[in-house]
Amino acid sequence: MRRRDFLLRGLGAAALLPLAQPQDSLAGRGATGTLGNPGALGRPRAPTGKHENDLELQAIEKRLACNCGCTLDVFTCRTTDFSCTYSPALHREVLALRAEGKSAQGVLDAFVAKYGEKALMAPKPQGFNLAGYLVPGVLITAAGGALVALVTRRRAVAAARPAGSVGVQVSPSPTASDDEMERLKRELAEVED
Repeated sequence: MRRRDFLLRGLGAAALLPLAQPQDSLAGRGATGTLGNPGALGRPRAPTGKHENDLELQAIEKRLACNCGCTLDVFTCRTTDFSCTYSPALHREVLALRAEGKSAQGVLDAFVAKYGEKALMAPKPQGFNLAGYLVPGVLITAAGGALVALVTRRRAVAAARPAGSVGVQVSPSPTASDDEMERLKRELAEVED
């Protein structure tokens, strides 16, 4: 068998190989299960309740951290990560607390009482937590002040120099006696020869 025939038969067999494998005609079926409606993937869900798009409810959920480990707030996790099982439960809990007549702050306080301060997206600005809010601003302000002082000082030093000076101090040429100058000329002449 010649190489060309071997190559043609191999390419023919490779072209038929995908046809021999069974294909799944159902879109959305994969190793992790069947997706109910693959066409809806990536599109916003239709509201499931009358409070779904309530702006006050969204504001509360945006201040609460989802405890699934995603580092998102409850609202964002619930509306973007459809595999999360924690955020819908937290959403139902927020709805139940609102149905009891609790205010937004009351809902937040109830979550802190149940889950601890880790339930909040940002710590309360009280006690040692104030350091986290204040220290970065103080440090940035101090660094800016130091930078302004440094630039001002450099400009003042540059303005105090004579107009022709470059910034490097040149010492006056050393005085040499006539004998030393004569000896230097002789040494240079010997080196040049």
